[in-house]
Amino acid sequence: MKHIFIKKDQAKPVFLLLHGTGGTERDLIPIAEHIDKDASILSLRGNISENGMARFFKRLQEGIFDEVSLVEETAVLHHFIDEAAKEYDFDRDEIIALGYSNGANIAGSLLMHHPNSLKKAILLHPMVPRRGIHYPKQLGTSVFIGAGTNDPLVSRQETEELVTLLKAQGIEVDTVFTNHGHALSNEEIEAANIWYHKKI
Repeated sequence: MKHIFIKKDQAKPVFLLLHGTGGTERDLIPIAEHIDKDASILSLRGNISENGMARFFKRLQEGIFDEVSLVEETAVLHHFIDEAAKEYDFDRDEIIALGYSNGANIAGSLLMHHPNSLKKAILLHPMVPRRGIHYPKQLGTSVFIGAGTNDPLVSRQETEELVTLLKAQGIEVDTVFTNHGHALSNEEIEAANIWYHKKI
């Protein structure tokens, strides 16, 4: 996968950055550095192209995922992280995902398909990646969800459903709703920042 690795303090966790639809591997670096300037960064670009826009998996239409692609690309991502940990010599067990929209969805899919794939995750405007499957237990994992009360793509009901599913896996979930839409807001980034420093 096309990516950037920025090595910093090895005693700190590694941020796994996963952009939204049409983004690049550079989009979320300023946010990660704002949250922890000393944490290393593994930032990826999605393998899927949708009308020239990079994504991490295919969709059938807006809000409806191609589940075959989702499962396949989640497995590819999981394997890539394993190999990157060896190549760049970082602790595979200390990965913190920071994902927005499509990137948050594939991070959520990692949690729903691969045990112990992430130590923590900051999911900004995620949807429910997959329903009706057996979800593995993820004990010791913490997740922050940032959502917008005026988000036209992700309803409050969907966010609350995702929280319920993650908690059923044994994941500790903290959710912050801001009075915004689907775009990232300074409020949720600051809330994620506070959450992160309480959890590390």
